[in-house]
Amino acid sequence: MPLSEHEQRMLEQMERALYAEDPKFASALEGSGLRTYTRRRVYQAVAGFLVGIALLMAGMVAKQIWISVVGFLVMLGCAVLVVTGWRKVPKPGEQGAPGIRGQVRQRRSMMDRIEERWQRRRDEQGQ
Repeated sequence: MPLSEHEQRMLEQMERALYAEDPKFASALEGSGLRTYTRRRVYQAVAGFLVGIALLMAGMVAKQIWISVVGFLVMLGCAVLVVTGWRKVPKPGEQGAPGIRGQVRQRRSMMDRIEERWQRRRDEQGQ
């Protein structure tokens, strides 16, 4: 649920006060959260993908098909984790939940935006 304008102003005031009081603490809070967790998960999945390649190659060298199949499945699973994890990484300055830099803009459908514009025009003409 998005914050009202008043709540956003209050949040911004609290953020400015936090930066003014303790900039070191504020910057520490900024680095933690969803972005760091998701990035770490993507790196782990990339490492797992490399392990899968090693298993695939080892299975081919040892002429053991089952090792190669396990390596392929590990690669496939890690590739899925990388792709899904990478899409979830917020852009710099954004966080998944309201945080030190503000709230992430929620994506709205095109119909929602059109309806909002239509309502605004009706309100402006009715006054």
